[in-house]
Amino acid sequence: MQGELSLSRTARDCVGRFAAMASPCEILLDHDDFPAAAQQLDTAAREAWRIEQKFSRYRQDNIVHAINNAGGQPVTVDEETARLIDFAVTLHTLSEGRFDITSGVLRRAWKFDGSDRIPNQATLDALLPLVGWHRVHWQNPVLTLPAGMEIDFGGIGKEYAVDRVFTLLAGLTPAALLVNFGGDLRARGPRRDGSAWQVGIETPDRDQQAAETLALQGGGLATSGDARRFLLKDGVRYGHVLDPRTGWPVQGGPRSVTILAADCVQAGMYATLTLLAGAGAEDFLREQDGIRAWLIW
Repeated sequence: MQGELSLSRTARDCVGRFAAMASPCEILLDHDDFPAAAQQLDTAAREAWRIEQKFSRYRQDNIVHAINNAGGQPVTVDEETARLIDFAVTLHTLSEGRFDITSGVLRRAWKFDGSDRIPNQATLDALLPLVGWHRVHWQNPVLTLPAGMEIDFGGIGKEYAVDRVFTLLAGLTPAALLVNFGGDLRARGPRRDGSAWQVGIETPDRDQQAAETLALQGGGLATSGDARRFLLKDGVRYGHVLDPRTGWPVQGGPRSVTILAADCVQAGMYATLTLLAGAGAEDFLREQDGIRAWLIW
């Protein structure tokens, strides 16, 4: 077991909580069968922890570590990892290179801790040769990274975990349910009384204050923004979303993007792509179908 589980019963729901992927995780089950809820919570937590263990860049016992330390040699990956890589390639194409799972090495220069410590261009120039999917050879299931390069699934891992946990729980209970991992969530309704789940859209810099409350009957919701990870220097705010082509944060875009889509992975994809569009965020969204979006500037 990798962490603490807590399960409580409210007047309407069984509520389970645990931590994974540096986020508070919450499972809401619209039924009052406490023993069944305990088993369902255990299933949810184990799956979230499995995904975290497998794809975290901070561990030394998983496929990401093997890839990043292969020294330029090819690595054969399993089917699940291959699907995530293929999805990352799709995002790279859709974003015209702005989404790139090799850009994690830039965190060596950028520490988004709210300070004013901006790296100099020489530091970034030294890292940029280690960034760029075009330098990678991917022929499913074999991945070859040039020595010194890394991949990082941080931009898609949590949304993937939400959808995986949701799918498992949906197969265990017919009840309405909500899976919420640090604000990225997926829901199924309606509830027993016919109502929807009430979900707030966070306002940047104002904890516990919702910009809007949504009545959610189903689908996935994801938010990307700079509320917690940023730098501030000479009145300029630098958000944590980096353009891998330049090594610098994307400028001119919204502070926060929330997307409602069919599932959490899709919502997270559009939220990230919208932020990466910078000043063109609204233009990008106008070209998309089947999603709802909330932007805070």
